[in-house]
Amino acid sequence: MQDKHKILIESIKRLLRRNAIPHLRKIVNKAHAADLSDVFPNLTVRQQHRLFELIGDVEKKGILFSELDEATFLAFVEQMNVDDIVPVLEAMPSDDVADLLGQLNDEKSDAILKKMKREGQEELENLLKYGDDTAGGIMVPDFIALREDATAGDAIQLFQKDYKDVEMPFYLYVVDEYGKLVGVCSLRQLVVFPPETPLRSFMSTDVFSVRTDTDQEEVANLVERYDILAVPVVDENHRLVGIVTVDDVIDIFRDEATEDILKMAGVGEEFVETQTVFRSTKTRLPWLLASCLGGVVALFVIGHFENTLNRFAYLAAFIPVIMGMGGNIGTQSSTIVVRGLATGRLSIRDIWMVVGKELTVGFILGMVYGVFIGSVAQAQYSMLMLALAVCLAVICSMSVAALVGSCVPMLLARMNVDPAVATGPFVTTAIDIVSVYFYFTIATQLLGV
Repeated sequence: MQDKHKILIESIKRLLRRNAIPHLRKIVNKAHAADLSDVFPNLTVRQQHRLFELIGDVEKKGILFSELDEATFLAFVEQMNVDDIVPVLEAMPSDDVADLLGQLNDEKSDAILKKMKREGQEELENLLKYGDDTAGGIMVPDFIALREDATAGDAIQLFQKDYKDVEMPFYLYVVDEYGKLVGVCSLRQLVVFPPETPLRSFMSTDVFSVRTDTDQEEVANLVERYDILAVPVVDENHRLVGIVTVDDVIDIFRDEATEDILKMAGVGEEFVETQTVFRSTKTRLPWLLASCLGGVVALFVIGHFENTLNRFAYLAAFIPVIMGMGGNIGTQSSTIVVRGLATGRLSIRDIWMVVGKELTVGFILGMVYGVFIGSVAQAQYSMLMLALAVCLAVICSMSVAALVGSCVPMLLARMNVDPAVATGPFVTTAIDIVSVYFYFTIATQLLGV
């Protein structure tokens, strides 16, 4: 796949240099919009506009808009007239349009809204009033809903006449006279049951729904857990106002996973290619400060055991491996817990089970590697007490690291703080300090300093 994208990018760049418009038009209209979105960041803005003008299908232009990363999209539309943007947005699903308008400045966004059709304006204004990361912000306001006294035949006729353009019609929703959600039918049921059968007789009343203010991650977890293709969104009065489809859920999983990984690394929530040098430096500075301060504390801890080091200088040789083993297992434990909390597979109620399990795993791994590294120490220096000190230090370091790595994210989650911020420099720094302290304390006692 990577080779295919690379060939496409190089081919388009070469044809642009040669101004080979017929060949370019053929490639552009044959390629998928998602593939073209990978090409755009490799072109100048002027080349992007030349390529965009060659796309004949306005719906394909809309897909391209939605697939572009934020930085590329903003740079691209900055040099476009509002009159050229509006037709493309009107061909797109309203939830995607709302996302794009949310990226633009207020002046340009308002100018685009004024140019759009009144029906589209109302839909977008309703979507824009919800938070970007909520069910209301990502929902599609176009859905298929009928009263419960309608029949299967009525539903099929409406599908054929009025609902041809509805995005991803996976389900037919059933509402009462006040528009409140009361049931759901699959498209398969409409075909299986006789045309005169009322919807109320075969609809499912056990409907999974979310409120407009539900966090998007919770919506995604609901889809994953119950294997449904769309989630109905209701307002505070339980009236059906939209649906979240599976394609949006896939985007949520990708965005949330990326956000957690970047947070855990201490580099913010954006890709490095979308950040300026100043913003990237500003984002990383406080995280690295935590590591710096932790290193200073570790320096004082080691300084406290200066007499031990003076008499047994070879103790310093094992500091990196003891700190490294603790830091690695701490990162593993915290990653497992953060991911479990993010996907809903773990909850705060599981804290003692999770911490106990990770502590046990850390102790067992510490035993294995403690014996191994202790054996190396014995073979190198032929000192049983040194080997025992190294072995016990590794066991303590890895056990405590697993405890800290699993406990801290769970405690932060209980305090309603994003657990992703618990990893990276904070966990590893704490483990480094604890590892050094345990190592020299044990060595001092066993070596009789």
